[in-house]
Amino acid sequence: MSNQQIKLASILCAPIISEKSSNAADHSNQFVFKVQKSATKLQIKNAVELMFAVKVESVRVLNVKGKIKRFGRTLGKRSDWKKAYVKLQSGHNIELATA
Repeated sequence: MSNQQIKLASILCAPIISEKSSNAADHSNQFVFKVQKSATKLQIKNAVELMFAVKVESVRVLNVKGKIKRFGRTLGKRSDWKKAYVKLQSGHNIELATA
């Protein structure tokens, strides 16, 4: 693996498995990933194509703000993170259960 491929492999942190992401995968061939905060759409597209050997049609990203939580008397804040919705071209699929 080259240096660039190693950097792309570290862009994707984890797939997000939820009811909403499962519906998106079933109905519109979209998959949801937690990605690095500094990742761009092009880097996410290249990382998904490299890791899963599929063709990506589009990428949408959103920044998720960390919630304010109370720990006894003190207030704490969860970390902010970035989420990416990756739409695949028709005929391509990712099996997250086996990946």
